[in-house]
Amino acid sequence: MWKELRSAAICLALLTVLTGVLYPVAVTVLGRALFPAKAAGDTTLLGQPFDDPRYFWGRLSATTPAPYNAGASTGSNLGPTNPALVDAAKARIAALRAADPTQIAAVPVDLVTASGSGLDPHISPEAAYFQAGRVARARGLDASRVTELVAGYVEPPDLGVLGDPRVNVVGLNRALDALAAR
Repeated sequence: MWKELRSAAICLALLTVLTGVLYPVAVTVLGRALFPAKAAGDTTLLGQPFDDPRYFWGRLSATTPAPYNAGASTGSNLGPTNPALVDAAKARIAALRAADPTQIAAVPVDLVTASGSGLDPHISPEAAYFQAGRVARARGLDASRVTELVAGYVEPPDLGVLGDPRVNVVGLNRALDALAAR
């Protein structure tokens, strides 16, 4: 029995070192060598709370206690007949209308609903174009310049067929700040 316990303990120690130390170190070193720009993380992968009229607003976040909390990634689990979902959508529509009373187009659905994870940094191109006038006026920019910027940030479906075209709100807002800095 002691012989078998000794063998098991040696296997446990070797596998712990191999899978718990050597493998993570090797993957980290390779990641930093092959992908230095992305190895430290990329904040454009998670939605951020933007509510200033000078910025494009992303999808709602259902995470609590704080919006876009990666430690609490979750959807709201509110069904389409739940009054709380309807009330939240109505409140978001009212906020969008108040922020841009001149915008009379229908509000894109992704601006009034949360993503499945509550962390999505993307909106539809329609949602971005819907907000372009407000952002242009708030920043004192020509609306066509903001529309061109949006067009430059439209990402195609993955592999050309998976999903829908989308706009990364965080990247777009960073580009707006860079444009203002020039």
